[in-house]
Amino acid sequence: MSPPSRRLQTKPVITCLKTFLISYSLIFWFTGVILLAVGVWGKVNMEAFISLASDTSTNAPYVLIGTGAIIVIFGLFGCFATCRGSPWMLKLYAMFLTLVFLAELVAGVSGFIFRHEIKAIIYKAYGEAEKNYNMNDTRSIAVDTIQRTLQCCGTQNYTDWIETDYFKQNGIPKSCCKPLADCTSETVKDPTKFATEVFDKGCVALVSSVMESNLGIIAGISFGIAFFQLIGIFLACCLSRYITNNQYEMV
Repeated sequence: MSPPSRRLQTKPVITCLKTFLISYSLIFWFTGVILLAVGVWGKVNMEAFISLASDTSTNAPYVLIGTGAIIVIFGLFGCFATCRGSPWMLKLYAMFLTLVFLAELVAGVSGFIFRHEIKAIIYKAYGEAEKNYNMNDTRSIAVDTIQRTLQCCGTQNYTDWIETDYFKQNGIPKSCCKPLADCTSETVKDPTKFATEVFDKGCVALVSSVMESNLGIIAGISFGIAFFQLIGIFLACCLSRYITNNQYEMV
């Protein structure tokens, strides 16, 4: 048992550490809420862009939603462990923060590297989707969504559609037409007529720009949150050690 004077000196330190760790845990919980919001936003707004790279829907938004939910749960656990003053709970919390730190560091590095390769991937994926366009499958729907949203047409420009099988039978997709354009069934089959009725910008450059900018933001957020975990790890370990070494009983 520690002398009473030592326990009295230690109590303010533990109280201070508890205050900082609870504040940190609340901020950590809030980052989980942000990840949840980003995941929902990605599901609603970015799925069409990402789905070009595969025949099925992307799971990326669900990963963000799941990660955000786990962080919210452990953020609350951190607050409970701090208030309870349980050394083993604090060590478990520090272990979880370490895993989050490593995972987010890897995610941030991967996102930063991937943004340099994204243009080639999008170019290939968009070209294949355009070549096999039929209005009905996942990639075709993604192409229509992108062309309407970004107001673009074709891989590099609208002339890319002329070589596709879809154009030979049906003409250029209606999603290429400007909002107030008169794109009739006859007009979309004649390049001389629809040249002024469709968007003149290619989609690959615009999609790449949107994807790169968002990946840069996500990578930056991942790095920031990752290094933020170091503060929580330090506080949790220090508080656990102080409680254990001084046999401090929480009230």
